[in-house]
Amino acid sequence: MYQSLSEDQIQIRDLIREFTKKEIAPVAIEYDQKNEHPTELINKMRRELGINGLTIPVEYGGMGYGSVEQCLVTEEMSRGCLAIALCFGYTGLGQLPILKGGTDAQKKKWLEPVVAGEHGISFCLSEPGAGSDVPGMSTKAVKKGDKYIINGAKQWITGAGDANAFTVFAYTDKNRGTRGVSCFYVPRDTPGLTVAKKEDKLGIRASSTHQVIFEDCEVSSEFLIGKENLGFIYALHTLNASRPFVAAMGVGVAQCALDHAARYSREREQFGQKIGTFQAVQHMLADMSIIVETGREITMKAARLSDNGDPNLAKYSAIAKAYTSEGAMKCALDAVQIFGGYGYTKEYPVEKLMRDAKILCIFEGTTQIQKNEIAAYVVKEAASQK
Repeated sequence: MYQSLSEDQIQIRDLIREFTKKEIAPVAIEYDQKNEHPTELINKMRRELGINGLTIPVEYGGMGYGSVEQCLVTEEMSRGCLAIALCFGYTGLGQLPILKGGTDAQKKKWLEPVVAGEHGISFCLSEPGAGSDVPGMSTKAVKKGDKYIINGAKQWITGAGDANAFTVFAYTDKNRGTRGVSCFYVPRDTPGLTVAKKEDKLGIRASSTHQVIFEDCEVSSEFLIGKENLGFIYALHTLNASRPFVAAMGVGVAQCALDHAARYSREREQFGQKIGTFQAVQHMLADMSIIVETGREITMKAARLSDNGDPNLAKYSAIAKAYTSEGAMKCALDAVQIFGGYGYTKEYPVEKLMRDAKILCIFEGTTQIQKNEIAAYVVKEAASQK
């Protein structure tokens, strides 16, 4: 699957690989240590790479590519720095509810600034008391005339410090449960919206993560994405479509860990020989390579299912996300082990990989949530075979 890339796809991958090598990887540790959003670098990426609208349809000004191309871009950027990849790519998640549920007029109005590199959009679903338990969220949007009044708080919002707008999920009819959730496009400068506490995180420190608070935040009914009470469906479609991108992040991190570990194994000497000659180290490198290659294959399968509108997307995107996120964590841990004491210090790059990798097992659905979804499909398939 992975090997059957088109000429266009190879060119896109190689463009991002070269840019990452020259511009992202050299500054990754610097921005991690500063706990700072790389504004100048992100602006340069938006200006020079020309991929802001990579997956936005041509009729809305985008390039019209699909999940496969997005995964190629995401893997290469994550290979350089997961946090910086998120700084550039968070809009890919934030724009999905608009693409999945918005009207033609909404898509044109809200996506053209994204294509131009002028706007970032953050996805607001998780809350302080409702992470994996999405139906347990408490944010509400009450309709008054031709306006909605939003009250609530969103937590762990990636890119919120830089975003120009937010796609926000709220109950418009709590009594209907998930069938009473709606989605709204809320510009950053809307009165009543506050980008609050910045989280001081273990990893992905260059990527800003904030709480976003809504206090009597008033938006016109024109900012309701698609139709009222269909927001939960838009959220499910968004998460299924975005999980291959998170899987690609895992592949990129795992590949980076393998790159560093393999090079170090050829340089470091113990007992009078290179540590890469020791079978114990060779087996760790072999395990890392297996994770990278198999993870890349399942990620590309999920991406192609997404592009084809295949009904099995949910199952395979969950498999890809679960496998590659846990695989990235294992590869990062093994890289630290191969580096030994040096790997535990900030002087070498692998301790950052270990800190960054852990978030992949948590955000956009924990590994355990992915396994719940996979198991549900397995049981359903077994039942259908009776």
